[in-house]
Amino acid sequence: MADEREPPPMEESNENNEDDIFSEAIEEQPVIDSKQEEPTRVPIKANINTDDLFSGEGDEVKLDSEEEEEEEEEVPEPEPSKTDDSNPFNSVEPPKPVEEPTPTPQISVSSHSSSSAVKVTASKPSKEEEEEEDEFTIDIKISDPQKMGDGMGAYMVYRVRTKTTVPAFRKAELSVLRRFSDFLGLHSKLADKHVSKGVIVPPAPEKSVIGMTKIKVSKDDSGSSDFIEKRRAALERFLTRTASHPLLRMDPDFRDFLEREGDLPKSTNTSALSGAGVMRLFHKVGDAVDKISFKMDESDEWFDERHQQIENLDVQLRKLHSSMETLVHHRKELSLTTMHFSKSAAMLGNAEEHTALSRALSQLAETEERIEIIQHDQADHDFYLMAELLKDYISLLGSVKEVFHERFKTYKVWKEAEATLTKKRENKAKLELAGKNDKVPQAQNEITEWSEKVEKGKEDFEKISQTIRKEMGRFDRHRVEDFKTTVVRYLEQLMENQQKLIKCWEAFLPEAKAIA
Repeated sequence: MADEREPPPMEESNENNEDDIFSEAIEEQPVIDSKQEEPTRVPIKANINTDDLFSGEGDEVKLDSEEEEEEEEEVPEPEPSKTDDSNPFNSVEPPKPVEEPTPTPQISVSSHSSSSAVKVTASKPSKEEEEEEDEFTIDIKISDPQKMGDGMGAYMVYRVRTKTTVPAFRKAELSVLRRFSDFLGLHSKLADKHVSKGVIVPPAPEKSVIGMTKIKVSKDDSGSSDFIEKRRAALERFLTRTASHPLLRMDPDFRDFLEREGDLPKSTNTSALSGAGVMRLFHKVGDAVDKISFKMDESDEWFDERHQQIENLDVQLRKLHSSMETLVHHRKELSLTTMHFSKSAAMLGNAEEHTALSRALSQLAETEERIEIIQHDQADHDFYLMAELLKDYISLLGSVKEVFHERFKTYKVWKEAEATLTKKRENKAKLELAGKNDKVPQAQNEITEWSEKVEKGKEDFEKISQTIRKEMGRFDRHRVEDFKTTVVRYLEQLMENQQKLIKCWEAFLPEAKAIA
């Protein structure tokens, strides 16, 4: 019976039933052609029934066209159909290379905000300064310290040799004799001209009354050779840092110091007990009082942060310098103790009757003597490489603080001029109210005068702030470079001395094993 049944007329029902909900979905199926890049979609406008309850479904099918529009907006190329079908990643590869800006040699990072744009433009002059500094070279060496005169009138002179490619100098190679007071006079002249403008002038070595008294009194220079060598190295570093500054090395006083043959005019304001020295002391006290009495309303966060960094760096450098001086002291004590042990071992070897043991003790004494030389050499490297570098940068931070204080004084002058201008305007208003018209022109002239002073104070403050920013960038670059170079040299020397110690003990070990 089941075989005699006829199948239902499906085709006729599909043709006559206009409300079939699946007919629309069948018509909307996209026909995909493998030879084409994108699926070909059959339009659905002809068979849409306006009375269909699910007519809203037909609107949602248009998402394919919306996706195509979004893809067309994302792809910047006008002809997206020209992609290679053989590459399966063409459909997902983002078009970022088209949107990337071409890099320029002046900007190293891309700016995403106004603040980052300022940083990019601020790094631009630092690169130009580096190129300017590397364009010419100047090499200064100080040697041949000599004692001139006798008694309390004696003084030291140093041979200053200069090799330079800077065209402002008269000769490529120069050689002059300079005494210690000449160096102090040079620093005083440079500081008077440039510190008030925000330029960091490297500090000169400090005077040592005790060290110079020993030189003046003693007839033999061997006892003061250590002090003379330390001063010579400090003076050489002072001139080298000054010459590395593109502005200071072009100063007429600096060039005259390196070029002028014969004696320079004697500097009378370099003594700590002179009238100028006493005035400098009073000025420092007055500046300290100004810092307490007048508070600066700092509107630039950069200067506030840098001030805190400088204070913290000063504290840490002083701690490290103290530890390094302690290390140098202990190494020298160890060297001295090793020398005493070497002498005692040699005396014991001479008194020993056993031949092999006597020979071993003598070899031990010689080994300890070589070790004493190595330890003393390491103590010198600890001092001249690390301790002196830390001491120099502690003094340099003092110069940085002086520049920041000059900015504070410029700000104070500006604000005091604004306060005076306000008083002058109030005075003019009172004169006008009182009917004293004969005094109004004079008051107006005073207002004009103080307005110019306010404008000049503001201009000076902005100028010194900009200069300090550049100087601090240069200071940071040189600080990192100096510490890197010095630490690498220090570690290399330390490893070399440790290898020498190992070789000394390796040479002694067979002799110790030979004792029978």
